Amino acid sequence: MLDPRMLYTLTEPSPDLVPDDSPVLLHALNGFVDAGSAPRLVAEHLLATLPNQVVATFDADQLVDYRSRRPAMVYDQDHYTSFEAPQLTLHAVRDLDGRVFLLLRGPEPDTQWERFVAAVIELVEHFGVTRTIGLHAIGMPVPHTRPLGVIAHANRSDLVPVGEAWPGTVQIPGSAAALLELRLGEAGHAGLGFVVQVPHYLAETSYPDAAAVLLDRLTAHVGLTIPRSELLSAAEEAREAIAEQVAGSTEIAQVVQALEQQYDAYVGGQQRRSLLAAPGSALPSADELAAEVERFLQAETPED
Repeated sequence: MLDPRMLYTLTEPSPDLVPDDSPVLLHALNGFVDAGSAPRLVAEHLLATLPNQVVATFDADQLVDYRSRRPAMVYDQDHYTSFEAPQLTLHAVRDLDGRVFLLLRGPEPDTQWERFVAAVIELVEHFGVTRTIGLHAIGMPVPHTRPLGVIAHANRSDLVPVGEAWPGTVQIPGSAAALLELRLGEAGHAGLGFVVQVPHYLAETSYPDAAAVLLDRLTAHVGLTIPRSELLSAAEEAREAIAEQVAGSTEIAQVVQALEQQYDAYVGGQQRRSLLAAPGSALPSADELAAEVERFLQAETPED
């Protein structure tokens, strides 16, 4: 493996943004297990509402496959004017009580996962990080009208909150974030993650409610003090738009009602023990529902 230290460049933080003696490190990588863009929305909210500074910059040119997710460029009449290069950065962020933590955000690396993970572990040790927390979101057959569930996982069982573990064993596609948690444990560092369950018909659009749930779980777990009003306002606007769409579509209303009944049966302790659709149910696919909701949310503003 090539030297992990050559993947990133450190920047000295300003005195008021020096990480605490035992900081936590949050990571919110885009591209996988990010339904409703919830991890991205949390990261953007933190950086928009709290003082912060970049303390490490990764060489995205070595980690991102531009052909699989092409960066945006602007073409003006007869020439190119800009290139939106991907950025994978580590920020020092100060909460409302003056506590400084770290936030890793940007695209999930396409290549060199082991080297990237080794580089992050170097940063964990450099800053004396005591706990690394991943923020994730997954599409599930749950209704937006019920509380969003959270699945917790960790490389030590004592880190998982009671009642939030996944009840079973599954084989899933790997990710850089999952590998980071695994390798952190092997290196003797605590690593955990929270996965919010996003209604599958909203997985492809921004869903601030899911971001708010992740933020609440995060603050409850590590005791950070973070403003919430902007995120809650965005969540309220999204709920109103979704409610209007549901009211205007018999098909979606029926699906939401079916998911509500399924959810209530599960929570009520009845015979069904899975939130997955029952055999033979005629629910539209997640792609069909997501497309219809996205068409509504992206519709042009009505004329005055």
